[in-house]
Amino acid sequence: MAVGGTGNLGSALAARFAQAGHDVVIGSRDAARAEQAAAALAGAIAGGGGRVSGAANADAVTAAQVVVVTVPFEAQEATLRGLADAVGERVVISTAVPLRYVEGIGPTHVDVEEGSASQQVARLLPRAPVVGALHTVSSATLARTEGRLDADVLMTGDDDAAKVVVARLLASLAGLRVVDAGPLRNSRYVEQVTVLLLSINKRVGATPVCASSTCRTSWLSRARTGESS
Repeated sequence: MAVGGTGNLGSALAARFAQAGHDVVIGSRDAARAEQAAAALAGAIAGGGGRVSGAANADAVTAAQVVVVTVPFEAQEATLRGLADAVGERVVISTAVPLRYVEGIGPTHVDVEEGSASQQVARLLPRAPVVGALHTVSSATLARTEGRLDADVLMTGDDDAAKVVVARLLASLAGLRVVDAGPLRNSRYVEQVTVLLLSINKRVGATPVCASSTCRTSWLSRARTGESS
């Protein structure tokens, strides 16, 4: 599997997937930066089952069977616009949450013309089956790779075969339970739930759902399972 990007979520997922035995390619606009991030992760998870390497985004995409998009929503369109041909018909996982922080109010949902961030991904990558997932799993929790996960993942999508691929991939991370939340149009509700959880966390001081003010830190991840396509 290939995972691209050097942010909190990307690094955490790359480490988790490598521990689960998947080969991981971290992608970035800057190939050298991706290679540095991969080297750091490889050292941290020495003895794990999967290999970790780095590459430029387009190269990471072409090495993948599954593409996990985790750039912040505000950067999503610009990032994906140039990758549609490289992504082609690969399964894509969308994780972005459209939100902004308002002084005195906190996290607020941002309306999306397409209906949700995941539906925007589907528009930008028209040949790819898009599955929304991982919106409500904390990158901080994922980063604690010494511990077993205990979390539910709400998965949306219109392609049943793609959902099966994503469910199997996520199920390889011990402790993640995948719940089919219906068609891709339901992504808007899952994304809004994340904003609600962030608001609750702010009030009660719980462990945050997302580890940064952008919720889904800046990276684009690519996942290539060890299975043949």
